[in-house]
Amino acid sequence: MNIRPENTSLVVMGVAGCGKSSLGQLCAGSLGVPLLEGDDFHSEGNVTKMRSGTPLSDDDRAAWLDTLAEQLQAHPQGVVLTCSALKRRYRDRLRAAAPGLRFVFLDLTQEQARARVAARPAHLFPVSLVASQFATLEDPRLEPGVLPLDATQSLKDLGSAVVRWVRSEPAPTTLENRS
Repeated sequence: MNIRPENTSLVVMGVAGCGKSSLGQLCAGSLGVPLLEGDDFHSEGNVTKMRSGTPLSDDDRAAWLDTLAEQLQAHPQGVVLTCSALKRRYRDRLRAAAPGLRFVFLDLTQEQARARVAARPAHLFPVSLVASQFATLEDPRLEPGVLPLDATQSLKDLGSAVVRWVRSEPAPTTLENRS
């Protein structure tokens, strides 16, 4: 059932391995909006850097964020975007492109992220870069329009919480079962 409020746009964010793609796909289907995989918009140079184990700099991410902002603007009736959105200024860049944009922050420990990334060897992101993502991450929990969730919860529970939140029904905002 695809019931959504008007102008439903959200970013599923967090470090590598948190489950952005899986949750993004589920939410896009549940909300009846397109899914945009942020990784699909990286330049060839960014992909090469990441595959070689080199963390991206703010300069590397600038054009990528501009492209993602353009994509958000191209979907005024709603979209789910998966994007690490590690720094507040990255999130603010996306917010400027889509007023009212919401963020779902999938939180997990560095150890949990390393284990998840290691379990998917075909991904462009090597385990060696997980620490750099945690070093770059600026916690978004105190920002407006952010739903923090424990990334280790079941995909079904995470999806339900996001859909309730988007529909303005009570959704859990605490991080439970955090190890």
